[in-house]
Amino acid sequence: MRVAVECQSPLLQKSLELFLSKYLSASKKCDIIVRDEECLGDSRCFYIGSDANADLVKPFSKSQLILALEKRYEELYGSSEKAEDEAIKEEYFEEDDSMDFLILEKRIEFLTQEYQANILRAVKAFYEK
Repeated sequence: MRVAVECQSPLLQKSLELFLSKYLSASKKCDIIVRDEECLGDSRCFYIGSDANADLVKPFSKSQLILALEKRYEELYGSSEKAEDEAIKEEYFEEDDSMDFLILEKRIEFLTQEYQANILRAVKAFYEK
């Protein structure tokens, strides 16, 4: 799945580029074009907006975006490249999960060290009296 992002909102443009970095492609070579304005007559267009007729309603999460794009891709092109997309999706979520785990691990390590320092201070204060 190759995706191009063409948004009027610079914030949405940058967010989508970050979310879809593995799928980004030039608009002439892409399978789907993500826009924040309604587009008529282009079947490749994927509209993100606040109204009910949008393909994806704001606010949305990264996983909701990817799932909605994969659904649209399947509607347009069938499942000829489904195995390749599944491999990319699994790799993407594994990296995301491992990154979250590293952040959690660092946070636990920091809290443990802070807790240890507080206990040592309390013990020293007790014996200094």
